[in-house]
Amino acid sequence: MTHTPPASRRHAAVASLAAAALVLLASACPAQGAQTAVLDSLGLHPGKEPLRARPGWHTPHLVLYVSYVKDSLPLMQKAAPGVKFVEVSQASAKELASADATIGVCSAEVLAKATHLEWVQWMGAGVEGCVQQPLLRERNVVLTNMQRTAAPSMAEHVIALMLALSRHLDVYLRAQDKAQWVRDEGTQLNDLDGKTLLVVGLGGIGTEVAKRAHALGMRVIATRASGHEGPDYVSYVGLPDELLKLTREADYVVNCLPLTRETTGLFNAQFFATMKPSAYFLSVGRGKSTVTADLVSALESRRIAGAGLDVVDPEPLPPDSPLWKLPNVLITPHISAYTAVTMEQRDVLLSENLRRFVAGDALLAVVDVERGY
Repeated sequence: MTHTPPASRRHAAVASLAAAALVLLASACPAQGAQTAVLDSLGLHPGKEPLRARPGWHTPHLVLYVSYVKDSLPLMQKAAPGVKFVEVSQASAKELASADATIGVCSAEVLAKATHLEWVQWMGAGVEGCVQQPLLRERNVVLTNMQRTAAPSMAEHVIALMLALSRHLDVYLRAQDKAQWVRDEGTQLNDLDGKTLLVVGLGGIGTEVAKRAHALGMRVIATRASGHEGPDYVSYVGLPDELLKLTREADYVVNCLPLTRETTGLFNAQFFATMKPSAYFLSVGRGKSTVTADLVSALESRRIAGAGLDVVDPEPLPPDSPLWKLPNVLITPHISAYTAVTMEQRDVLLSENLRRFVAGDALLAVVDVERGY
C-alpha cells in the first residue's frame, strides 16, 4: 500500500527541490548573475526605441573596433556570436562601407566611409568629439557611452584629492623625498567633517561624489541642468544659473560636468572670484570647462586655497605650465577612472549592449546628441 505524505511534507519537499535547482542554476552561470548585479548597480535605462523599430533595421553582421579594446574581443565575440569583428585600422574599404557598428571609433573619416552605420559605442563618458560630427546627426546613428561605469572610481579619486589637500600631503611628500622631518606650525590641517562641498554637475559621477562626501560628514550642495531633484544626502540642488551664488557657500567645489557649449570655459575669473579664499577647486569633468589662465591667476594671487586636477587644458599639460610648480596643487594625468572596477563595469555594459544590438533591442546608456551627454 502506497503511503502519501501529508501536504505540508509534500510542499516542503517541492520547496527543497526548487531551492536546490536555483543553487544549481546559479552555480552553472555565475557570470550571468554577476553581470546582472553590475548592470542593476549602474541604474542604466534602455533607450526609448528598440533598434528593430528603426527604418531599414537588419540583423548586424560586422562591427569595427578600436585597437585598445582588443583584450575584450573574446567577450565581444561571446556576446554577439554571429557577428564579425574587425579592428578598424585593418578594415578593408568594403568592410568599412558595410559596417553596422563601431566600438570606440567616431572619427569623421570612418563615419564618412561607414555609410550603413547604425550604432556607435563610445568607450568613455565624454562624447564631445563625437556629437560634433555632422554625419552622426544626419544619419541618425545611435550613440551610447560608458556613463556611470567609472563613477565610483572617479568619486573615490575626488575624495582622495580632497583629503590630500586638506591634510597638505603634498608638503609632507616633498619633505619625505628629502628625508626631512618637517613639522611646520604654520601648516594648518583641516577636517572634511562639517565642511560644505559643491558638486557642479549632479550626474552619475557627481552623485557618487556626493554620497561619499556626505558619509564623511560634509554638507553637500549641487547644481544640475535637469531640475532641483536630488538624493536625500544632498541638502540643496540648484539649477546652473545658481552656480555663482552656491559657490560662495562652498569649502570645496568639484567639477563633474560634461563638456558642452554651455560648460566650456565655465570656470573662469568670475567664477574663481566668488570662491572663498580658503576654498579648494577640484576637477574630474573635462579640462576645457576651466579657463587655465584664470585658474593659474586665482592660485597665484591666493584668491583660492588650492586645486586638485585630474583633467586640465591642454592635455598633456606642457612641462612649462605654471600649474606644475604652484603650491597646494595636486595634478593626476586624467587617470581617475583607471581601476579594475571601472574596466569590469565597462566590459559588462559593452557585452550587454552588443547582445541588445544583435537582438534589435533598445540599448543602454544612449546619449542625447543634442544635449551632448
